[in-house]
Amino acid sequence: MPTKDPVNWMLSEAIESLARAERLHRKLFSLQPAGPREPSWEPPIDVLETDRELLIFVALPGVDPDQVVAIIENGVLIIKGHRILPAELRDALIHRLELPQGGFERRIALPAGRYAVSRTASNGCVVLRLSKSV
Repeated sequence: MPTKDPVNWMLSEAIESLARAERLHRKLFSLQPAGPREPSWEPPIDVLETDRELLIFVALPGVDPDQVVAIIENGVLIIKGHRILPAELRDALIHRLELPQGGFERRIALPAGRYAVSRTASNGCVVLRLSKSV
């Protein structure tokens, strides 16, 4: 029974690992344009609850709260909208662009109940207040 050459075996394993990593990279990071109904990212959130309301902080720097849609469907809060570069920056030379642009959507399951939704902006977040109705 022939023994495997450890150097060839390690080289073969390394090449296979690199090929797997390349396939995963292409799969995860392929840029596909979002269609009109396909949001391309989810903003991070914090959800807090008091006796009277749910507070949801949605990290959306530069987004006008009036341009954010917040609806409740079947016990799920759906937050959606678009984040776009300001017009004055569209012709600028960009050195780094880490904040996501384009359509976003976030779905949050809510505790059972009835809510009245209001929104404000605070420190780069859109703050949604879901007042509990009795």
